[in-house]
Amino acid sequence: MRVSTSQIYNIATIGMAQAQAAIVKTEEQIATGKRVLSPADDPVAAANILQLNQDLARTEQYKKNIDIADNSLSLEETSLDAIEDIMQRMREIAVRAGNTAVLTAADYKSLAAEVDTRIEELMNLQNTRNASGQYIFSGYKGDTQPFVNNGGGNYSYMGDEGQLRLQASASVSVAVSDSGKKLFVDVPSGHNTFNSSAGAANRAVPPGIINVGEVIDQEAFDKFYPEDMVITFNAPSAAAVPPAANYTITERSTGKVLVANATYVKGEAIEVNGVRVNISGSPAAPIPASLPFNFDAAAAPIDFSAVPATFKMTVNGRSETFTINTVVNNATDFAAALNAPPNNTKLANLGVTASAAGFVADSGKNISLSGGNANLNNAMGLAVTSGVSSTNGVTGDSFFVESTNKQGLLSTLSRFSEAMKSVKDSPESKAELSKIIAKTLVNVSNAVTNVSSVLGEVGARQNTLESAKDLNLDVTLFTRQTLKNLESVDVAEASIQLKMQSLVLTASQQGFAKVSQLTLFSYL
Repeated sequence: MRVSTSQIYNIATIGMAQAQAAIVKTEEQIATGKRVLSPADDPVAAANILQLNQDLARTEQYKKNIDIADNSLSLEETSLDAIEDIMQRMREIAVRAGNTAVLTAADYKSLAAEVDTRIEELMNLQNTRNASGQYIFSGYKGDTQPFVNNGGGNYSYMGDEGQLRLQASASVSVAVSDSGKKLFVDVPSGHNTFNSSAGAANRAVPPGIINVGEVIDQEAFDKFYPEDMVITFNAPSAAAVPPAANYTITERSTGKVLVANATYVKGEAIEVNGVRVNISGSPAAPIPASLPFNFDAAAAPIDFSAVPATFKMTVNGRSETFTINTVVNNATDFAAALNAPPNNTKLANLGVTASAAGFVADSGKNISLSGGNANLNNAMGLAVTSGVSSTNGVTGDSFFVESTNKQGLLSTLSRFSEAMKSVKDSPESKAELSKIIAKTLVNVSNAVTNVSSVLGEVGARQNTLESAKDLNLDVTLFTRQTLKNLESVDVAEASIQLKMQSLVLTASQQGFAKVSQLTLFSYL
């Protein structure tokens, strides 16, 4: 076989390059201390090394999570300890306030002043923020202040019921927060009670405020429980002459009227079903809803006597069916038919008036019409057969009294404070105060139990974090040892291999130097 000079040079170049590459690789292994420098060196080991490095990264993240969780739980524990101290002080004041035979109205005002100060302190603690500026008792809504003062001793919880969790190890996740609703709002009450609040759509400026209120007749309220009440402000015309601000109280679930068109007097208590509340300010009256008529004169006279027309009117979920069975020459005739029996009674049931101008609902609740026929469309100038509704009605400001068997800590203390501020130096007044003090003691004790229970949970979570931390240390040590066994190079073996590879390269170079001289030119 003929071997050309160029082939000899090519073969030598490739061989020496491979030998040089082997030396460089061995030197790099010795320098880095790693046996596997690329997946090609050992595919199986490379896959295992990648997995182990990912495990180490996860474990390192778990370590960071544990530090964050421990800080969060420590902050929560500190806040709850301070809150528990305040509640213990409130219990002491309630016990002292129970000495009605000795204390005077002036004494009670002094005690109420301390309670008000403590309420402010308590609210600040319930709105505690961590180092990141997140509210720790807001659930998932860390950017939202959990507790806000609505005035009148009423407080609202604006967070949610979420509970933040962090992964502490591959198999353990730990809750690092508790909802303020669970801690401070959903406190079991020793008696049936209620929460009062203003409607979100109220329009008065400044807004009307309903106070925290109190149960003044427990037996009467227990009979009404668990129903809720709605206090809705009506148009001034709904009151007796002369027109004045007035309200109606209804049962929320059924719409049953409990108090109708009662005159509103600022500062005067509202008492119903054993409940006493006070609404301050000037709540807004409704903006009437209207459906104006546009009688089609070209169609007159419209004869409903042969074929009476019926249509349905719906207001606030209540419906009545009306029948028109006379000859109508104009809008005035049509209004007269609507105001004749039995249609007039049905209009009154819905709180709607009818005139030649159209329908009006002073309550501000929108009117919907459906049914009818073409003649009815012409009489009203409205597409009744297709269904038509007013959209211009706005109801008056509303306030809610919602029954519950739970009472928030702030509500308990607000009611306690208000009762002490309003007590008089009379046996009757002090007897009423004694009942509120007894309820306060029970509810504060329940709140203490609630907070103590969560404090116990916080301690258990911190113990879990400690266990997870120890586990992660063991996992890290084992993983690092396994990783070292897989990727570390045997320096002694690599040094011998390097010498051998260097010898091979040197031999290749010297051999090539001799072989390259074997040409015909040497014999010419």
